This record gives sequence, C-alpha cells and structure tokens, in this order.
Amino acid sequence: MTAETAELTADVLVVGGGPAATWAALDAARAGADVVLADKGYCGTSGATAAGGTGVWYVAPEPAAREAAMASREELGGYLADRGWMGRVLDRTFANINELAESGGYRFPTGPDGRPLRNGLQGPAYMRGMRIRVRRAGVRILDHSPVTELLTATDGSVAGAAGYRRQAGHAYRVRARAVVLATGGCAFLSKALGTDTDTGDGALYAAEVGAELSGMEFSNAYGIAPEHTSVTKTAFYSFATFHREDGTVLEGAASQGGRSVIARELLTGRVYCTLDRADASARQAMRLAQPNFFLTFDRLGIDPFTERFPVTLLAEGTVRGTGGIRIAGEDCRTTVPGLYAAGDAATRELICGGFTGGGSHNAAWAMSSGTWAGQGAARHAAGLGARAATRPVRGTGGAGLRPTGPAGRIDHRELITTVQGEVLPYDKNYLRHGDTLTAALDVLDDAWRSARAGLSGSGRDAVRAREAAALAANARWMYRSALARTESRGMARRLDFPAQDPAQHHRIATGGLDEVWTRPLKEPA
Repeated sequence: MTAETAELTADVLVVGGGPAATWAALDAARAGADVVLADKGYCGTSGATAAGGTGVWYVAPEPAAREAAMASREELGGYLADRGWMGRVLDRTFANINELAESGGYRFPTGPDGRPLRNGLQGPAYMRGMRIRVRRAGVRILDHSPVTELLTATDGSVAGAAGYRRQAGHAYRVRARAVVLATGGCAFLSKALGTDTDTGDGALYAAEVGAELSGMEFSNAYGIAPEHTSVTKTAFYSFATFHREDGTVLEGAASQGGRSVIARELLTGRVYCTLDRADASARQAMRLAQPNFFLTFDRLGIDPFTERFPVTLLAEGTVRGTGGIRIAGEDCRTTVPGLYAAGDAATRELICGGFTGGGSHNAAWAMSSGTWAGQGAARHAAGLGARAATRPVRGTGGAGLRPTGPAGRIDHRELITTVQGEVLPYDKNYLRHGDTLTAALDVLDDAWRSARAGLSGSGRDAVRAREAAALAANARWMYRSALARTESRGMARRLDFPAQDPAQHHRIATGGLDEVWTRPLKEPA
C-alpha cells in the first residue's frame, strides 16, 4: 500500500449508512465490538430512507393481528416467504420501534384516541437520530468514504475492506474481524428518489469473495412518479384514476396489479392521472404522512387531487424488489465466514417471498436484519482472538480495479449507458419475455467481458468504475435468474410463461462473475 493510504483496524466494519447499517453498527457496538462505519455519502442523509417517509411493518404481539400480517402478502409473494422469519422480524421490529420511542429520541405522532402511531417513520428525523445514537455508542464514522473492495485472509474469510475517502482525497483500508454489508440495493441510477448511492456495490463485493445471491429474478420493481421527477411514493396512487393522452380512462391501470398496463401505454404515449378517489380526510392524512410527495405539485401549482398530471415509471430494482445477498443463518451471516448482510443488500425473500414494495416490510427488515447482523458480526469478531489483527490480507476487487487486459479500454460512463439500455426499458425488464431476456444478456455478457478486460480507475474514478461494474453484475444475475424461472410468480412475470408452476415452488440462488450460474434452492430457507 502507498503512504497515502490510511490504515485502520476494527472488530467490525459496517459498510453503508442507511437504517440497516446504523442498526448494525449500533448493536455491534452495544455487544462490545470496536466498530467502524464507512458510508458512500454522509451517514444519516444518504439513501432511500433518509429522503422521505416510510411505513413500518409494526404489529402488536396479538395472535390475530400477527396472523393477518403474515398472511397479507403470502399469495403476492408466491408463497416463498418463511413464517419463522416473518415472526422473528415482527418481534424484532416491534422491539426496535418501541426502543426508538422510549429511549431513542424519536417522537411518534398520536392518533385521535391519544395513542402513539408507531407504524411509520419520517426518514430525515429517523436517520438524523440514528446517526446521533451511533456516534454516542462510540462508532467511528467515515463519511464520504465509499468502499471499493473487500479484503480476505489466507483462509478465504473476510478480513476488512478498502476504499477511497472523497473529501480527504486518499485511499484507506480497514482491517476488521467481521464485515457487515448494508450498502442498499441496486436501482441502476434510474434517478428514483434517494437511490443514486444504490448501485449494487455490496452484491458485487460479496460475489467476489464467493458469496451467493438469491431472489435476483424478483428485481423488476418500477415505482410511479410524476413525469420528470424522482418521487416514487407509489402507495398514494391507489387513489388515482389513470388516463390516456386523449383523456380516456386507461382501463386496468392501477398502482397494484395494474402497473403493467401503465408500462404498455408508456411505450407508445403518455399516461396521466388524478388522485381523485381520495376524500378530504385521506388528503389530509397523505400530506401529513408524506409531505415531500406534494413538494413538486406545490411548486408547479398543480392540485393532484383535481388536476391531471403526467406520470412515468422509474426502475427501483432490488431497492423495492426482494433479491440480494443470500442469508445463511439467523444472525444474517452469508455463505462466506466473517461476512454478514443486512437491509436491501440482503435478500428479503425470507419475509416477502417474490414480492415487496416501498416501506413497511422493507423498513422492518432493515432494522431487524441490521440488529442481527451487527450482533452476529460482533460475536464472530470476539471469537477470533488476538492473532486476527495481524493476519495477512489481500484485496479481492476485480472489474474496475484490476483489469485482465490493457487498462482504459472502456470508460465507466460507456458501461453504465450500456447496462441502462438493457435494464431500464419497460419492454425489456418489466414486460419480460425469454427471447428479450436472452438478447439483453448477450449484450450484458459482452459488456462484462469488456469491463473485466479494460475497465479501471484510481481515486474517484475507481469508485465510479466499481459502481459501473456492480450495475453490470447485478443486471446479469437478475436476467439469468429470470430465465431460470420459467413461470410467473411474485413480481417475476414472464409473458411467455404467464402461469405459476407448482413444480417451481423454490427460491433460486445465483452467483459467479465471468460465468454466472443459477441453481434451485429446494427448501425455502
């Protein structure tokens, strides 16, 4: 390493800065670990949660209520969720939310009956408070310090990470006994609100050390947003009536169960909507729950409840999909020793199966998996002993860091444009067909080979190169898994296989870089 590389040591390194990362760092520190948190942005303000409000899967421990909560999405998710994990998440979320209210400094609103309403969080206040709690716990926070690769020991276990400190202008390396990847999902730089840091980096780094992924076919989530804006608060569109450009009602269009109708219409024209099915009380509640949803309308002088406005669909990939790094234990460890995953970086199939959306289950999973991953990483670190601090380590980064051919033959912007051309269009990713997926994979595989051979960079350019490589890798896992599921289940719908196949009631694991593989996981676990 050069003299300009800052060297740090820790028991646990947490990569990310959103709710999963901050809960992981907090609970690892509370378990007695020395913790470093490295965020691509500024911890507490970066990521999808910090940009808006979110619902939370918060359900009182009453048998009837819990049963209804677990049953509510099982069919939507293709019956791939696990009730044991659902129950654990409901318990952990209930405890974490109550902790936020009672000792975490978060002020929940009260209902008309005077009882606190704890099934939602305002992202800015929530994440600002989590940063404060993490710092008070003694966690060292490295802001604006994207990780670019994981480090491994000679036995293949994960032993830290390396990255670049943007504001300081130098590289850094953290030797750690355990690492938690809480880097968020992958939204392919679609400009959906708060997702520009969500480029799938954690999945790439995990795959480079041999970890598996799961559920990557459930990654074609698109959120509804006013045209030329980034606010994808799709829940409010349950009150909408959608129209074609000529003013006629677009039959079958809806926020749930009818988004494909919107996608098809957008291929040939514009789609308009009005939130005209919201009554006065619903309108007031919506403004209180998600004030940022209305900022665009207020600035443009549009009343969305009475006036038509054009909408679009923005890809949100695994941020609102369910795919991610495969979980191999109740402490959210992966299939590689020393590596843990939490939040959107990890698969959410365990509680959602093949379907999820924004907030609710996602928010519950973030805080629950964050807690378990932090605790698990702390236990792993404590069990390694003193010699772990001096073990030899090596960097594992490939595409974008260590090209196999002459460096500089491909630019990261070129690669990003190529990937986006295959994953953002509705007729390729949302309205999937085997022939289209195969053609897209041919392009993506060629792009990966070029990137592996010639994509590289140093400093800030290395960060961008690694993001571009991560986009390409995630796209290939996504489409390879989609081809392997020759049926329609959850959000993984195939035009050429429109029915659900009982013989495919299993999850699909994937991995690999130069050669992407898939295999069925016969037991949903």
